[in-house]
Amino acid sequence: MTYEHLDEDLVNELLSNGRASLRSLAEELDVSVTTVSNHLSDLEEDGVIKEYTPRIDYDALGYDVTAVMQLKAEGSALPEITETLRDHRQMISVYEVTGDYDVIAIGKFEDTDDMNSQIKSLITDPDIKQSNTSIVLNAVSENEQFELETGGS
Repeated sequence: MTYEHLDEDLVNELLSNGRASLRSLAEELDVSVTTVSNHLSDLEEDGVIKEYTPRIDYDALGYDVTAVMQLKAEGSALPEITETLRDHRQMISVYEVTGDYDVIAIGKFEDTDDMNSQIKSLITDPDIKQSNTSIVLNAVSENEQFELETGGS
């Protein structure tokens, strides 16, 4: 195998099995264990691979309600609002965005009562000028990652 797309191939292998051993990765990619280890260390050091973590099915754990919050914030308060949302344990994604709203946050909740009380406590900040919350009816695709192109793809 050439090393031309080794990093992309390594990332793709890890996407399909994040628990793969260095030896199995080396065999799959047809390179030495040392080569895999060195490239993996470089990818981690460069921040391409941030961490190794399980993918959790929150529905299976009783978090059946997913809410999407859109918030308009007072300009100077945006960093504090996004930090508060980011630090909330049930907010799984927080984005600063363009358009009609300044922030989009996605949270997982046990039920609508849990969602209602937690969202009300989050949006009492006087610097939040407007909010709109939608409840997800069906998660068609969630937390997906995509394989990298490797030149031949």
